[in-house]
Amino acid sequence: MLHCSRARGARRAMHLIVAGRQAATGVRQLMLVDSSPPASAMLDFTRPHNWLAFSAVAVSAVTGVLQAEAKRIDLFGVILIALAAGLGGGTVRDVLMGRQVFWIADQRYLFVAIGAAALTVLASHRWRVPRRLFLLPDAIGLALFAVVGTGIALDHGVPWFAATFMGVITGVFGGVLSDVLRNEVPLVFGGTLYATAAWAGALLYVWLHLRGMPATHAGLWAAALILVLRLGAIRYKLTLPGFGGG
Repeated sequence: MLHCSRARGARRAMHLIVAGRQAATGVRQLMLVDSSPPASAMLDFTRPHNWLAFSAVAVSAVTGVLQAEAKRIDLFGVILIALAAGLGGGTVRDVLMGRQVFWIADQRYLFVAIGAAALTVLASHRWRVPRRLFLLPDAIGLALFAVVGTGIALDHGVPWFAATFMGVITGVFGGVLSDVLRNEVPLVFGGTLYATAAWAGALLYVWLHLRGMPATHAGLWAAALILVLRLGAIRYKLTLPGFGGG
């Protein structure tokens, strides 16, 4: 009897130890889940699309502020135009692809756009900014966004030819939205090469990507091509043949 009683006591003790270990493991797992951000909000900064995307948002937001300055818009309007310029193209792209909108998945893009806009507003109050200065950051934003949009589309499984148009949409539509908000004719319709430059860079990115070039190198070469084409179009007034107009 004494032996049986001791055996039952030992089994109870073992059950308690096992239950305690399971509870501790569950608590640790729960703490790890609660303390970790959702996967959609985590970014690997070693991937080129991420730092290019942040740079593109910042540069395009700066462009929006510089363009809005001539319209004497209040601060809220300036921030709204900067957000449209910095986030609009990627938003249209993500909606078309059925993908979670990038600045909702990671609100740091909002902070980058607003921060870049605020710093530009402060700088423009301190220093006189040439009216056409916005063309430079606009060209940089076009180049970066076209590359980012094409790369994201390819990563999302979009066929390569359609992916190039996702790149063009990403590069162009932010500017279109900000121009519409300012009641201006969008630059993409202004004559000199714009969307065409973005498409050429997107096609180069896809070609280099399919040939096995690392994404970072392919993105830099494609962005450089877009930048050269766009700045060259501004300098030498390069245009496509016109249509209509009498």
